[in-house]
Amino acid sequence: MAAQAAANDRTPLLDDTERRENINDDSESNSDNGHSPSSGGSNRLREVLLFVWALLATAAVIVLAVWSQHNRQTGHGTGPTPEKRNLIFMVSDGMGPASLSLTRSFRQHVEGLPEDDTLTLDKHFWGTSRTRSSNSLVTDSAAGATAFSCGKKSYNGAISITPEYEPCGTVLEAAKRAGYATGLVVTTDITDATPACFASHVLTRAMNDDIALQEVGDGPLGRVVDLMLGGGRCHFLPNGTADSCRLDETDVVKIAQEQYNWTYASDRAGFDALKLGENVQLPALGLFAHYNVPFEIDRRNLDHIYPSLTEMTHTALRALEKETEHSDHGFFLMIEGSRIDHAGHINDPAAQVHEVLQYDAAFQAVLDFIEKSETETILVATSDHETGGLGTALQEPGHLPVYNWFPRALAKANASSEFLSLQLAKHVAENPGEHKGKLRSWVNETLIYGGLGITDVHPEELDALVEAPLAAITTFAAIISLRAHVGWSTHGHTAVDVNIYSSGGRDTEKIRGNVENTDVGKFLRDWLDLDVAPITEELKSKLGKVNRNDLAAMDAVSGRPAEAAAAGEVPQHWMEQHMRELAAI
Repeated sequence: MAAQAAANDRTPLLDDTERRENINDDSESNSDNGHSPSSGGSNRLREVLLFVWALLATAAVIVLAVWSQHNRQTGHGTGPTPEKRNLIFMVSDGMGPASLSLTRSFRQHVEGLPEDDTLTLDKHFWGTSRTRSSNSLVTDSAAGATAFSCGKKSYNGAISITPEYEPCGTVLEAAKRAGYATGLVVTTDITDATPACFASHVLTRAMNDDIALQEVGDGPLGRVVDLMLGGGRCHFLPNGTADSCRLDETDVVKIAQEQYNWTYASDRAGFDALKLGENVQLPALGLFAHYNVPFEIDRRNLDHIYPSLTEMTHTALRALEKETEHSDHGFFLMIEGSRIDHAGHINDPAAQVHEVLQYDAAFQAVLDFIEKSETETILVATSDHETGGLGTALQEPGHLPVYNWFPRALAKANASSEFLSLQLAKHVAENPGEHKGKLRSWVNETLIYGGLGITDVHPEELDALVEAPLAAITTFAAIISLRAHVGWSTHGHTAVDVNIYSSGGRDTEKIRGNVENTDVGKFLRDWLDLDVAPITEELKSKLGKVNRNDLAAMDAVSGRPAEAAAAGEVPQHWMEQHMRELAAI
């Protein structure tokens, strides 16, 4: 009995009745065979070992399945390169390293987070990129995007045109020809420099009217984009209509719908009907703003009118995923956080942090998509350049050093400098001849306190706003920057290196460390295993080499000085559009 009890303690696999029956059977069998009953313990030990082995084998199968799924998503496997793959490329226009520092500290302050809390982007830092163009140490967005789309350096202002004035095939065009679905998502004008460089070829970025036509398919290669979401509706409507900014009477929306079968949405209701990508019929064109989608700090209060970057990202990802569900190829999608750049141009730190936070949220949305996707998918993100020369500290002239900056000043703001300046212009237009004292009081109470949360405005700051309302956009920005102790060195671009971020995956080590912006462009092309040479040759045969002397005629159409365009002296579109809006008031 002692032996049986000991055996029972060692074998917790069967109920008591079964154990007693087995022990008796073992004892009888062992007696018949001349063995001691105690030898039954070895049989039961064997059972335990077999059970443990089965558990380990099951666990191994589960681990192998998870590992295999991860490799399918991120491409870390060592087997053959999968045929079907998705590539998402994100551009944070104008975002430099200091933008991340500013936004990280702002978020920690607003949400009461610990000092070691970081943004999603911080967790996926990959390297840095050098940004110079072919004709300047300081690039513009057109040359920067040409480096990404073509993998080539070019002059400031060039839209996928080389310094020799020849077109270069883009990764998006080659992807479409290879069978991939393609998409562009932005928060600025869809004809702006970055999206334009992936689907059009013109000598200067100012040729928005031509870019719009090429993007919908009325160009040398036909239609190469399946999905476009963003702003810029005015470039697609004929001159003479209420919302148009075209210089001719071409109805690009009509051409897109009738000749190239685009579906079209132009407002929030149209966007909502897409059901975050579940109800999209490609090719799909969504133009949800006259020009730019408002800064996120303002858009939050206009959510019933404009979709966010994250919402458009979700929509594009799902729409392209559905489109390629039964295809041997995946998709290429470019997503741009466009207005980070505009906040830098204006030197508006409150607008900047909200733009970066929205971009960070869109980045997370892409990571979530990758995690769930069964298709090998990677995310690569970088900036074309830094804008504003942002410094997360400021020492005022004539003051002792204060080694600090104050996120709480930005947390009080609920509107951008752009929005406030438009409100001022509207008020002045609606109240001609208003006494300056009354205007000063209105500006102080409604805009300075109501919009920026500032209670200690200086008399000279109010004077600047009242005396020069057309310059109010930068005056408001300077007022809040001073309270936050945030410094800026320029209203233009700078030459600092910008960060690269990635989900990781097959071959992404090739863009680790410090690389040229053209290396990023070449990586995009190579990762999708694309040959852009035939695309380039086809473009050359159809467009030819543009003679420099033809610049005058072509720029006359867009109203730009030819030599300024060739030299990269392109206008600051953020301010140009702002002045148009002021004039409209």
